[in-house]
Amino acid sequence: MNISVFGLGYVGCVSLGCLAQNGHNVIGVDTNPIKVEQINSGKATIIEKDIDRIIGEQHLTGRIRATMDFNDAIQNSEISIICVGTPSSGNGHLNLNYIMHVASQIGESLKGKDEFHILAVRSTVMPGTADKIADIIEEQSGKKRNEHFSVLSNPEFLREGTAVIDYYDPPITLIGTDNNEAAQKLASLYAELPAEIIITDLKVAEIMKYVNNTYHALKVSFGNEIGNICKSLSIDSHKVVDIFCKDKKLNISPYYFKPGFAFGGSCLPKDLKGLGSLAHDLYLETPVIQNIEKSNEIQIKRTIDYLVSLGKKRIGFLGISFKEGTDDLRNSPALTVIETLLGKGFSICIYDKNVRLAQLTGTNKQFIDERIPHLANYLTDDLESVIEGSDIIVITTKEKIFIEKLKYVEEKHLVDLVRLDDSLLNKSNYFGINW
Repeated sequence: MNISVFGLGYVGCVSLGCLAQNGHNVIGVDTNPIKVEQINSGKATIIEKDIDRIIGEQHLTGRIRATMDFNDAIQNSEISIICVGTPSSGNGHLNLNYIMHVASQIGESLKGKDEFHILAVRSTVMPGTADKIADIIEEQSGKKRNEHFSVLSNPEFLREGTAVIDYYDPPITLIGTDNNEAAQKLASLYAELPAEIIITDLKVAEIMKYVNNTYHALKVSFGNEIGNICKSLSIDSHKVVDIFCKDKKLNISPYYFKPGFAFGGSCLPKDLKGLGSLAHDLYLETPVIQNIEKSNEIQIKRTIDYLVSLGKKRIGFLGISFKEGTDDLRNSPALTVIETLLGKGFSICIYDKNVRLAQLTGTNKQFIDERIPHLANYLTDDLESVIEGSDIIVITTKEKIFIEKLKYVEEKHLVDLVRLDDSLLNKSNYFGINW
């Protein structure tokens, strides 16, 4: 396939060499004449393991060349991969001047091209950038998106020092698109790689690099805070983390990564406070650990604020325990919401098939007696009455019966804190807490 790569920096140089090594003819484009000359002399523009050898070999085969002429590159390629820099400003916003300038150039060149052209944005950009690029190209070229050209998102997951290894063995290959035919053609570039190819929405693909790297930064900071606590107690933190990482069921897994409502129960809040208190007693600053509870409280407040904003006084709760399949009410975030709403004068009714107050014992019973001793006044075992008697229905646990009952409810607000079922998402009266 004939490919052009705009931007011959870190990502562009690696993409240029690896695509050529996979048998494609690749044209590199850059405004810097030194970089263009380096590629045309068979030399890489960056210092990175193996890339200098790859560029040299592929230059000898004639599969790579570089130019400052964007029109030459567009006219002689089917796919353009945009790898120009998007540096951050002082306040964290991205400077998109380079990428928008490239979009304008591509639009100008596409005026004189009849063949369908695919643009893949490899640069790290904010969600919505592909749409802005497409608008510029339409304006400059006079051509229509997805009729004459398509703009896709194709973020890279390369680490400096292992970029070539990462190119050939990525965690995933991600393509965001609104044109499946164009996505399939772009995906063919990566068909030989071992990773799963995921084709998704444009904005989903655009945000993934930020999500990944922010989580990686969180892991570093969390690891460091655990290390600081362990050192103060003369504990080998690497032994601790090695054991922590062996748990692939909960610790290193997709478990808990489900956007939704706040956490609760008898373990997470207690142990989080315990570790925070330990750090405090050791005179250690642990802002990551200390702010987890604050983040949880914000999620609860967000729910309360939304329910109040609806302007209805009768609210029914489907579920009250801290998660489905249990009667444990300790630190249930739903109870916190209910307590607050009661204090604001709302009328509350609750259905939870697992909660039978007469059967509660021990600390669970003690918790209720201290927090909401009059809970029995609001609980009922009649699901239909809760639905019928409420203007707002809040779903806090996943139960199959809720899906069937709510599928046909139209005249009431449905506020979902757990993503009960995707079949409800398109209902006009439905609100998901963070989806």
